[in-house]
Amino acid sequence: MGVVLDFERQVVNIEKKILELRQASKIEDIDVAAEITKMQRKVDKLLAQIYKKLTPWQIVQVARHPERPKFTDYLNGIFTDFIELAGDRLFADDHAIIGGFATIGDVRCIVIGQEKGDDTESRVKHNFGMPKPEGYRKICRLMDIAEKFSLPIFSFIDTAGAFPGAESEERGVAEAIARCMEKSFQIRVPFISSVIGEGGSGGAIAAAVSDFVLMLEYSIYSVISPEGCASILWKDESKSSVAAEVQKLTAPDLYKYGIIDGIIKEPVGGAHRDKLRAIDNLKKELVRYLKKSEFVNEEDRKEMRRKKFMSIGNFFLYS
Repeated sequence: MGVVLDFERQVVNIEKKILELRQASKIEDIDVAAEITKMQRKVDKLLAQIYKKLTPWQIVQVARHPERPKFTDYLNGIFTDFIELAGDRLFADDHAIIGGFATIGDVRCIVIGQEKGDDTESRVKHNFGMPKPEGYRKICRLMDIAEKFSLPIFSFIDTAGAFPGAESEERGVAEAIARCMEKSFQIRVPFISSVIGEGGSGGAIAAAVSDFVLMLEYSIYSVISPEGCASILWKDESKSSVAAEVQKLTAPDLYKYGIIDGIIKEPVGGAHRDKLRAIDNLKKELVRYLKKSEFVNEEDRKEMRRKKFMSIGNFFLYS
């Protein structure tokens, strides 16, 4: 049955019974179709009820679900004619970042994504989706190519954050992230980003300074993880659920505060339960937002993007 989230156990128990009935019907040649249909309806109803009332901490767990679609799933399901471009032309190729030329519909574009991997081998290869400095410099290189050939950019965000290891710091990860953000303000081509799982810290925003920031319904986007927030504020990681509540890291809260521009509906029970539908839902919105962006003048687009991100946050001065 794969990974089971605590709040889904009742649903999973029913699904196990459905599986047992199907297996029994093959052995004993009995008709259980009506019973299976009845139980499946119960599963669908329960899932709808559960996911309608998810807490922020539960949404964090869904966003991190290991079976949730990864960037390469969206790449293969949305784009065609992908030609990967590797390396940052300075140090190395960072496998946490995948990017290159692609086509969406009949539009040639540049696509950039943070890839976590979906099994032990691929997760190690992609460093669990945590880019090093060379990954962010690769993103800058891809942005330059998009600008040179007047191609729209699509970025996909799914990372717990930039890689915090010593070698990452030695090679200037903070500077690389800052340069990436600076480059995003300079380019004039349409730029649409999508948070598909975790949008963690500067590691996420470095690839999300765009015209439109979209979020899947059960993804998260924050300057720090709930665990990191709890460790700093309360010196107690067990308060992660409290941190998730006050951080306002879910799509509805971020949309309310103008941090993101759109929420992409997920299938009932999350994207991991119906990957194809989740991918199709996002594809339709990417096409729609691309058309919306194309009507904006190049210089106006730069200015709108800068104002959008510089206006994030409210500051009050008290005398």
